[in-house]
Parts: sequence; structure tokens; C-alpha cells
Amino acid sequence: MDVVVVGHVDHGKSTVIGRLMADAGALPEGKLEQVKAMCERNARPFEYAFLLDALKNERAQGITIDTARCFFRTPKRRYIIHDAPGHIEFLKNMVTGAARAEAALLVIDAHEGIQENSRRHGYILSMLGIRQVAVLVNKMDLVDYSRTVFDRIRREYSEFLANLAVQPERFIPISAREGANLTAPTAETPWYDGPTVLEQVDSFEKNADDSGRPFRMPVQDVYKFTEEGDDRRIVAGLIETGTVRVGDEIAFWPSGKSSTVRSIEAFNAEPLREAHAGQAPGFTLTTQVYVKPGELMVRKDQAPPQCGTRFRANLFWMGHAPMLRGKRYKLKIGAARAPVELVEIRGVVDASELSSIEGKTQIDRHDVGVCVLETARPVAFDLSADIERTARFVVVDQDEIAGCGIILEPVEEETSLLAERVRRRELAWGKGYITPGERAAQYQHAGKFVVFIGAPADGTQELAKKLELELFLNRAHTYYLSLSNVFDALETAGEAAPLTREEQIHGLGELARIITDAGILFITALSDADEYDLAKLKLLNEPNELFVVRVGDAVPEGFTPEVSLPAGPDVRRALEEIVRALNASGILPEYSI
Repeated sequence: MDVVVVGHVDHGKSTVIGRLMADAGALPEGKLEQVKAMCERNARPFEYAFLLDALKNERAQGITIDTARCFFRTPKRRYIIHDAPGHIEFLKNMVTGAARAEAALLVIDAHEGIQENSRRHGYILSMLGIRQVAVLVNKMDLVDYSRTVFDRIRREYSEFLANLAVQPERFIPISAREGANLTAPTAETPWYDGPTVLEQVDSFEKNADDSGRPFRMPVQDVYKFTEEGDDRRIVAGLIETGTVRVGDEIAFWPSGKSSTVRSIEAFNAEPLREAHAGQAPGFTLTTQVYVKPGELMVRKDQAPPQCGTRFRANLFWMGHAPMLRGKRYKLKIGAARAPVELVEIRGVVDASELSSIEGKTQIDRHDVGVCVLETARPVAFDLSADIERTARFVVVDQDEIAGCGIILEPVEEETSLLAERVRRRELAWGKGYITPGERAAQYQHAGKFVVFIGAPADGTQELAKKLELELFLNRAHTYYLSLSNVFDALETAGEAAPLTREEQIHGLGELARIITDAGILFITALSDADEYDLAKLKLLNEPNELFVVRVGDAVPEGFTPEVSLPAGPDVRRALEEIVRALNASGILPEYSI
């Protein structure tokens, strides 16, 4: 069972864990003596916290910087205890430690009382769905084991947690340094007749087995094997919830593609008949479907996930710079990665006081925003009220995790941010004196964006280049551009990272708007294109249109190509068929090649 220990900096979390393990006899042999000897060599007083804070910089600064894990067992069961950092600068490390915990011990210093991070940590535990919480009022020796102090903290913090729909199971007065009420009752608190910390930990209930919930597996990768006649395509990932068996019908979201499980593969082991939550198997399918990493694999006989580009979320912001509208971030949910923007702030809550802050136009550091986010392409997710594991996400800003949150509900979009930008672009578009009809009459053809889709092995790129050459030889104004040629100009000077595929697609669409408006036949080839890539190019190229040529059997859902060709087609016949279609569309005059 995973238990996380949280609390404000210097309130004694690490000391609680170290003393608990020492008194419970759970330390490795010689560990206690080793740490005491180290303290003596460095002329420092011994601290039980040093049993966990193993890094030199943590010992030097006296604070827990990263989440430390330790393992011990009681006669009842085995535990993983996470010591989460309490310093305000390391809140995102605390989120990491709490993400998979089933219960929490929240430590409050009796002498200092409830602090801002005491409240923030309570909010994060609530947001992560951790409902089993015990509050340890530590350092009772510093207030002479005063029941009055203990009752005041219990009353105030209970009221705070009640606003978060969290009902703590117990408040326990302790002194971690002295070992009071950790593994045995102490005579110093005759007024307390509840369990010790160790008894409380043993009383936490194990969460219901995730294997009994709907099947969810984020696809991490798809592997293709070729040696010794092996033609398997193996879909791999970590199963978050549920169970799947050979023969089950499955679907992938957001693409909607479906198949049936043919086999369940394990590394260096015999194939399995079924797989369940916590395992990381690979799957072969009866029907080969082309899915991308990041899709969510589910069972067709169970409730499907939500899919969309907009959702309402609770977001805890930890970035140094505020979260702003109009700025693009990266969303990570499961194995999916997608550009994301802040669309609307419906409210901001001060997590330390749970008070609303009205009229905010940005989400500042340590704020909790109730907001609407929009991704550049659809993502699959569940709602936090249904399956919290596939409702959690993080937001990345400049390669740093800056926010974490949970999805509350999907939001119907009247218009996307991209569509609104295209609308504003067209309103501001400065036109010259030459009309599209006059260009077409001069060039003897209209401008068009010709997009080839299909795998490189199917000859897609080569055919696109051959079309450019043939049209050029017939005096057409044409230009072929590879997606790899769309780059950030600053990147060549080493000042920026290469563009992502999503950014390249966006740049390609913006270029197409200009080149087709100039009356040119603009040609490109895209491998692994899906309906969202094509829909984005279509939108960015407006008011001009796409002309799609499909090569091979990769058919994006919901998109009908103007020309469909087999994989590895005869080039001459393929070019003739494309030209006939361009003739029929009124793009080219009637001629043959």
C-alpha cells in the first residue's frame, strides 16, 4: 500500500517516517548506527530525518528536495512510504509523490500551527482524490502536550478540509523526535485514547482493485518485428485500470479505430491469456490498424472515454511565470502529448485560504484555477469523478512541469481558437489588385494545395515529386515542399528547439494559404497523416481548398480523398489518374501527359 507523508517545511515529516521505521524495527541492519556515526563525524546532532534524506544537498540544507521512498512491512501488509517535500518551491515534487498514494499522513507542527502549505497540501490531496487522511499534530513536546493547542488545530483544520469534501479519519497528537504515540501510546497524553500512528496506518483500507474498473491503457508505442519472418505489430503500454483478455474487442481513442486482441505478449515469457491493471504487456491484433502513441486503448463492451479538444478542469499552477491566455503550452495526459492553451478562467481560488479571487486574467503561481483548456487536436480522457487516473494531467511550460490538474467535464466548443485566429487573419488579409480568376487565366490553371497521404514505403513522396516535375514540364506553376523543410528560422542559429510535427503542420498550412493564393499548385506529402492533420491544413488554407491523394491503405477517418491509389503504384498510370482528377475539378485545363 502506498502512503504519502506531507506537510509544511520543517514540520517533521521525515522525522516521523524515520522514527516510525526505527521503532517498528523496519530499518536495514546497521542503518541507524551508520547515520548516527555520520552525524558524529560532521559534528551535527542526530536527526531521524537523516535516515531518509540521503542526498548530500538535502542534508546540507535540512529540507527534503525530492520525494524519497522507503519500504517496510507490518504483520498486516507491506508499505511504500513517500516522504514528500514541504517547501513551497518543491510543490510539484510533492505532487509526484502523492500521485499514486492511497492514503496520506499530513503533519502539522503544534508549535507553529497551520501554515499556508498545510492548506495547499490539503487541497492537492483532495484534487488527487486521496480521501483517507490522518492528521499528525507533531512536536507536542514543544507545547507541553497541551490538549488545548491540539483541539484548536483539530477544529480549524477540520473546518478547512470540510470545504474540500475531505473528512480526516483521525487527528493524532505526536512527538516524532521523542517517539510519542508513533508505535506505542505515551503517558504524556492521557487525554488521547485513539490509535498510534502505526495502528492508524494499518487501519487504512486498500483501494478497490483497479482490475475491476473499465479497461484503460495509454498506448506508449507500437513495435514492428521483422527478423525470422516475424511480422507482428505489438501495441505496448501500461494498463492503468481494468482487465483485457485474448479475443476481447478493443478500440483506440480518439481515432476510433477498432480490432480484436489476438495475443497478449510478455517480455521473455510465454504469452498471456489476460492482462490487468499494473501490468505493461504488448498486444497483437487480429486486424492491423495503424494507431499512434498517445491513444487510449479500451474495451468496446465498456463505457468509452471522453474525446475532445476542450474541457473544464481544476488546475494547480506551480510555474514561475503565470499561465496566460494566448500562450501555447504542452499537455501531458497518459501517453498523449498535445499543444494546449488557456481559453477561459472561470474562477481562481487561493489554495491556502480557499477564497475566490474575482476578475483574474491569469493564473499565478500557487493559484488553483477553475478553467477551460483547449488542445490543438482531440485527446481521450475520463472525468475525475469516473476514473481519476485517466483524468489527471500536467501542463509543461518550456520543458518544465508548471501545472497539474484533473478534468471535470468536456466543454462543447462554439468555435476553436484556431478557427478564430483564421477568421481574424482573413479579416486583416491585405489583397492586391490581381484577382484569383485573373491569375488562373494568366497561368492557365488555378492554385491548389495538393496533399499526398500514405506511408513513405508506399512511394508517396516520390510520386508527389514526380507530379511536380510533370506539371512543371507542362508549363504549370508548381512547387513541392517537404514537411521537414518547415522549420524555425532561429533553430539554425541554435537559439530554439526544432519544431514539433504539430508546429510543422501549422506552418505548412500557413504557407499553403500564401502559395495557393499566388495561383501556384502547391504539393506536399505527409506520412502517418490523420483526419486531424488534414482538417487543420484545410482550415489554415481557407478560403482555398485541399486536393487529397491517398496512396496505400491508410484511410483517415471522416476524410474522402479525391484520388485513391494502391501502395507502390505504377507511376505513369498514377500521374495520369491524378491529372484527370485535376482536370475534372477545373484546376487544370484539359491536357494529357
